[in-house]
Amino acid sequence: MENNLEKIRHSLAHLLAMAVLEKFPKAELGIGPVIENGFYYDFGNIKLTDADLPIIEKRICELIKQNLQFKKETLPPITAKKFFVKQPYKLELIKELNKDKQKISIYKSGDFTDLCKGPHVKSTKEINPDAFKLTKLAGAYWKGSEKNPMLTRVYGVAFETKKELEDYLKQMELAEKCDHRNIGEKLGFFMVDEQIGKGLPLWLPKGYAIRKKLEDYIFEIEKQNGYLHVLTPQIAKDELYKKSGHLAHYKEDMYAPIEIDNEKYYLRPMNCPHHHSIYNHGKKSYRELPLRIAEFGTVYRYERSGVLSGLIRVRGFTQNDAHIYAAEENLEKEIISILNLHKKVFDDFGIKDYWYRLSLPDFSAKGGSASGGKNKFSDVNKKIWEQGAAILKKSLQNIGHKFVEAIGEASFYGPKIDIQMKDLYGKEDTIATIQVDYYSAAKFNLSYIAQDGKEKPAIVIHRAIFGSFDRFFAFLIEKTCGNLPLWLAPVQAKILAISQKQQAYAEKILNELGNSGIDAELAPSDETLGKRIREAEMQKIPYILIVGDKEISSNSVSVRSRKGDNETMSLEKFLEKIKKEILEKNKKGLPL
Repeated sequence: MENNLEKIRHSLAHLLAMAVLEKFPKAELGIGPVIENGFYYDFGNIKLTDADLPIIEKRICELIKQNLQFKKETLPPITAKKFFVKQPYKLELIKELNKDKQKISIYKSGDFTDLCKGPHVKSTKEINPDAFKLTKLAGAYWKGSEKNPMLTRVYGVAFETKKELEDYLKQMELAEKCDHRNIGEKLGFFMVDEQIGKGLPLWLPKGYAIRKKLEDYIFEIEKQNGYLHVLTPQIAKDELYKKSGHLAHYKEDMYAPIEIDNEKYYLRPMNCPHHHSIYNHGKKSYRELPLRIAEFGTVYRYERSGVLSGLIRVRGFTQNDAHIYAAEENLEKEIISILNLHKKVFDDFGIKDYWYRLSLPDFSAKGGSASGGKNKFSDVNKKIWEQGAAILKKSLQNIGHKFVEAIGEASFYGPKIDIQMKDLYGKEDTIATIQVDYYSAAKFNLSYIAQDGKEKPAIVIHRAIFGSFDRFFAFLIEKTCGNLPLWLAPVQAKILAISQKQQAYAEKILNELGNSGIDAELAPSDETLGKRIREAEMQKIPYILIVGDKEISSNSVSVRSRKGDNETMSLEKFLEKIKKEILEKNKKGLPL
């Protein structure tokens, strides 16, 4: 079924191009691949607006009903060029294919011809005209490079039945409502200023208040589990990153160097080389292992403009990072300890819908790469890597965690366990990771004196429970749709006096809440009570406290909860209630 659906989506991309060319004959065709849940097509030399989408969609429906056939042909490059003589992007693709002496594959449907390998449906009668929709326009650089022209991308979604489409659109409506970028702007959590730069978020007071609570929480948890917190510089000389392998394997994702005193410095893309330097500050004995070094370390990575997204994909972010230096005989025990720590933290936040991915090396990859792709090196000790992968697998099995295996997803320095979750849009993402590193010990001479008096290499475990505070924050906002659990809320209670006459009593309550460690705000009394209540509700504040003459006379507050409950109680009772709830934190799961 999935393969058939891919054919449907691919065929709809062609029909989209066909319909656009009819309406805009001078449009230049880019590419039109299948993507998750749908398809897109890129167009140059065209100006489309949202108003054009229903018109194009209607025309696609008309084309579907014509029962058009999709017919494949293969042509020599010179013949293919004649078909696309007025299409510069297609000619560029043909030129690239011609380098490999490939025959050019095309598909014809009606009067339309496109450069394509397929596959497609046999005819448009296999496509349900009620089960697709054009969803949005976006800008996209040709081939994803900022050096190339900006094209107009038309996105569409497609399914086999109308109900599947309707269900998906409802999910997307909810996702749009709960998108952390929208909520972050409405609730004043963070912002991005073009004068500072794309992908460099500014944390506003309420957003930072939440983040600080996350930092305090994880600091205490890590401290209880034997982690030693450090602080290291955000730049370092190029020698450090040559030694670590980042300049060899990761340079394209790093910022350009800064020249200082005729030396090159880089903004750090990762914290690990800095922690290795701390480990090497004095010889280590087996008695000191495992040594757990943790840092809330800010790093910088050059993400391309097209992939930047709120706090999910940024260019500067702070990792909840740690590196554990362990002896081989303690590796499995330490991995299990980290997995249990993950579970503890996720249980505290009520996070349940996650799973584990065992990311393994691919030794069959061209060039001797353990992980495949760009991470190629020849000095891999295959036996050690396989041993590390086996320990990770055994650790997962020993504590009963279900997991999937992914060949070729290992990092350049070792196998790893990734904690996976689906985002609001149904896309799988990695939110945390545990990586075993057999690469750094030799590079940095990370060793210890074993019990027999011999010097042995330490094994490094890279570990991030939250991943980064930025991404985890975004995840929490989306999972709760902004209705954060009480203990995390930046404003836990808002006090509203019915009129100016009760404002002094409201201020007294504000002081008592503040003295009890409750984050509270006092609303000014110059707006109507109804308007102030609505504003507090829109800010998703857990408790609204309303005070009037009746509350003054009884030293009480009228409490409206975010859940819709209303109750009048003494201030003392309310303080007892809210303190207990904060202490219990959130044990019931994070609702959407």
